[in-house]
Amino acid sequence: MGSRVLLIGVYGMELVECGGALAANLAAGGESHAALMLCGEEMRPGVTAAAEVLGVPVQFLDFRHGHVTVDEAHKRALVTLIRTVRPSIVITQDPEHSLTDLDPDRRPAMTLILEALGLAGRGFAADDGLAPHPVPTIYYMTPSRANCVVDIAPYWPLKVAAMNSLRSQLEFSAAHWETQLRPADLEALVPGYADITDAYERGRALHEVLDRATHIYQGIGHHGRYAFAEAYRREGDFHLPALIE
Repeated sequence: MGSRVLLIGVYGMELVECGGALAANLAAGGESHAALMLCGEEMRPGVTAAAEVLGVPVQFLDFRHGHVTVDEAHKRALVTLIRTVRPSIVITQDPEHSLTDLDPDRRPAMTLILEALGLAGRGFAADDGLAPHPVPTIYYMTPSRANCVVDIAPYWPLKVAAMNSLRSQLEFSAAHWETQLRPADLEALVPGYADITDAYERGRALHEVLDRATHIYQGIGHHGRYAFAEAYRREGDFHLPALIE
């Protein structure tokens, strides 16, 4: 049986990065939701299309780049979100990874998310008319230290299709990796790379190779039992009524 899952992301690609788990929850009869803090106007058409591919409703929170702070307004926005969706599981970025990631806004965003998760079940902002809602289970995506993986092999084609919807992000990825890698390295990853004239197609080709490698590694490539897997770290101990296989 599925759960009510809420992904709280910072930029937008998190929706696809967690797309396998969100799709698996929907297939099990659950509800999957997503909310994004800083998804810019140029990314929103692609993110909206990716959300439609995955079957996940997405909400844009309209926070401002460089202005994410742990203040009352930002905390209220996330607490209202949590109390409205009332998830049993929240997926969000990994505190350890975001601490040393030089991607802007990730560090204050992580503190803000953790504060909001703590406050949502307490008396904070009681004037919002929504009942407090403690979140029992938190999973961190793409963690520095994973302690569980999710089988996404049945949903791999959906995840690939969702990634291919992120046109502006794929164009950005192509430009970024072309400054980081030598032409010979790009050619080794994608034979014929230099002949691909469209930036979107270059980004799509690179993501197809890298995403496939990443998820195979987390699955069968990591001595696992799944062909493709997404890695997560569950916050706290696992509480089991009995041992599981």
